[in-house]
Amino acid sequence: MMVIEVRLGNQNPTQSVILPFTKSRYKTAIEAYEKSGRTAQEWQVELAKDLFAVNDDGLWVHTKFGYSIPRRNGKTELIVIREIQGLLDGEQILHTAHRTTTSHSSWERVLKLLDNAGIKYRSLKAVGRERIDLPDTGGRVEFRTRTSTGGLGEGFDLLVIDEAQEYTTDQESALKYVVTDSDNPQTIFCGTPPTPLSSGTVFVDFRNSILSGKTENAGWAEWSVEEQSNIRDRDLWYKTNPSLGTIFTERSIQDEVGSDEIDFNIQRLGLWIKYNQKSAISENEWDELKVYSLPILQGPIYVGIKYGNDNANVAMSIAVHTLSGKVFVESIDCQSIRNGNNWILNFLRIADIKKVVIDGASGQNILASEMKDFKLKSPILPTVKEVINANSLWEQGIYQQSICHSNQPSLTVVVTNTAKRNIGSSGGFGYKSQFDDMDISLMDSALLAHWACSNDKPKKKQKIGY
Repeated sequence: MMVIEVRLGNQNPTQSVILPFTKSRYKTAIEAYEKSGRTAQEWQVELAKDLFAVNDDGLWVHTKFGYSIPRRNGKTELIVIREIQGLLDGEQILHTAHRTTTSHSSWERVLKLLDNAGIKYRSLKAVGRERIDLPDTGGRVEFRTRTSTGGLGEGFDLLVIDEAQEYTTDQESALKYVVTDSDNPQTIFCGTPPTPLSSGTVFVDFRNSILSGKTENAGWAEWSVEEQSNIRDRDLWYKTNPSLGTIFTERSIQDEVGSDEIDFNIQRLGLWIKYNQKSAISENEWDELKVYSLPILQGPIYVGIKYGNDNANVAMSIAVHTLSGKVFVESIDCQSIRNGNNWILNFLRIADIKKVVIDGASGQNILASEMKDFKLKSPILPTVKEVINANSLWEQGIYQQSICHSNQPSLTVVVTNTAKRNIGSSGGFGYKSQFDDMDISLMDSALLAHWACSNDKPKKKQKIGY
């Protein structure tokens, strides 16, 4: 009888930071989990040792523990192991996720395992706010979809951050204190490496802080490649996917291979990228447009004004033709809408301005009316089609190096941390910031000014020959 050996994925993290310990309660947790009829994989057992590690006082060695693993490897199964044991120990647990469907499926998974293990429980089904509790122990798990206010005023022993790549700073402000009053608190971060479209920054900061040795009482584990790699290298598939050969096969990964190598590196090989490496406008591209002294300017000023989509800030920038045929752009300011429009109006009254473009439904009509009161020239209120054109023209100007700037720090940091977003229904695009604390309206105002300036070519002197 021929025995066929099945190749299995790497069961050990490619990178980890684990605090020293001599005791762990993992065996009890694994036994409780396997009463459901399921068998924990080797990598889950090994990671459970670290997660359930306790000191001489019986307190968790890792009060915070994070792990990152490529998709479909069963990363939330470790959370289930931890939560079932927590229920049996009478812990109060808050399980949070980015999507309602994710928190609901986690609730269903725990229910199924409790049923199979013959553990009596009570449950509440309420979309986005499910609950399980054990009458015999008093243990409870609340399943919530994350918001910026969820968890305030409540106390728990264990906080689970599922889909941690989407965990934002405002959500962290609302949730991180919910375990403060516990005698033995623990927070677990579980997710995949962020993509350029991920909204959260906490997971990235947490990882960087641990790997640089700046965080106490914390542990980390990840399966990843260190740099962008060959997506067809099967050895890397096994290196970064511990459940390859058990949950899924080589053939299923073959079907995932496509033209987007960056996405495959992140989602399947666990690559962690810096946000600005995937910015729609790279640092190198923007740096090549930098001038070290003010160029010779030619003609009037064109002004771009953008009211932010969140109705918080308004930004103003200018654009001017240069003698060399380029367009010089510079930001004037970005202020809170609460400050009013006087700072804008004062600039518009004293400068030699040819055209003013104002975008943003939250304030463009009010400013246009105020400009009329001051007897200023009527501004351009661009249509969606014109805004799309302005974004395309900005991209072309960067690629063709027909834009120049003086490397203003505020504008540079916004420009080099952007991603594209869809506008309209005909394939148009705009830009958005990759960080919550960066306002894209600063760049939007610059590209509006650039659009107005580029569409108004300086008149050439006519030469007549006899």
